Formats: sequence, structure tokens, C-alpha cells
Amino acid sequence: MSIKLGDTAPDFDAESSLGKLNFYDYLGDSWGILFSHPADYTPVCTTELGKTSELKPEFDKRNTKVIALSVDGIDNHKGWILDINETQNTKVEFPIIADQDKKVSELYDFIHPNASASLTVRSLLIIDPNKKVRLIITYPASTGRNFTEILRVLDSLQLVDGYGVATPVDWKDGDDVIIPPAVSQEDAEKKFTKGVKVIKPYLRYTPQPNK
Repeated sequence: MSIKLGDTAPDFDAESSLGKLNFYDYLGDSWGILFSHPADYTPVCTTELGKTSELKPEFDKRNTKVIALSVDGIDNHKGWILDINETQNTKVEFPIIADQDKKVSELYDFIHPNASASLTVRSLLIIDPNKKVRLIITYPASTGRNFTEILRVLDSLQLVDGYGVATPVDWKDGDDVIIPPAVSQEDAEKKFTKGVKVIKPYLRYTPQPNK
């Protein structure tokens, strides 16, 4: 199954480091991040899960729940979590799915045979409260993900949903945003009361509405 942007994220039941869970129940009405790892006890994954745990307050501020996955078993997960906590000076509190039968990995297309016939690639999905897939990124196993970028995209998506804007290249929270071309100039001036800066008729900026 190939999942694309805008698709409904498939629901599933799975065993995890925190016990049995249903994906939709776990997410509730939150945003969600589902991310896969090639294997337990691997160095890049260890740093990623440590960073994810460290960023829990940031994910909480964004009403976002995280859930990891690898094809190893529960006992491996639990032992590995102890190592992550020790080496990354953190406490992993989010679940790690034990996908030994590769059911979830195949459902979400996390196994890329030309990269590895058996291990999951380093994929990550952002899922909104309506269970729609809003971001898909896939890294090679050798490259750790940039979680600053993941938080930036979360901020952008939530701003887009809340205020009907777009975000320009290298945008970060607090920067000016773009007014979509579909919004007329008259409507833009009514809606964006902090001001409208016209560069071209199709390229207009306004201060971030919620700042």
C-alpha cells in the first residue's frame, strides 16, 4: 500500500512497549507523528528517540502525540529504552510498536526492498486530528532526522489550518506568512488587519496572525 498526502492514515492494533494499543484511540483528537526505525540497538535510532523524548514539552504544546515503530520485539524495545534513557539522559514515555510480523510496516509502506528487504526505512508521517496524512518524509538508514524541521512543519500546518495562510521558504514561527493567491486583495485587507505587503499580485505577505 502506498500512502500519499491527503490520504486517511490507516488504523491498526499493535503490541507496543506500553502494551496493546489502537492507533486511532491513542491519537484521540491530537495531531500525531508515526515514525519508523530500522532496528533496535542501533546508534542513529538511539539518538533520534532520545531527541524525541527530550522534545516532549514541545510536542505537548502542539497537541501532538508521537509513536515509534521497529520490527523488533517487546523485550528488545524495553531493553533498548533503558539504553536510550541512560545514554541520552532522558526518559522515553511514548510507545514503540513491536512490528515483528511487519503488518504495520507493510500497511504504511515502511519497507523499501531496494534499501532493505527486511528492515524499515527511516520514515515519518504527520497526521492531523482528522486522521489525514499531512507530511511524509523518508531518510536513509544512515541519516538521522532533523526534529527542528519536524516542529517547524507542525507549526506551519497548524497555522495554515487555523488562519488560511501559507509559509515561505525557510519560514519559522514568528516570521511573516504568505497570503494565498485565491484570496482577493479586498478580502486580504479585511482578513489580515496587521497589513498586507504586495510584492507581486500573486506574492503577498502579512505578519503571522497569531503573534
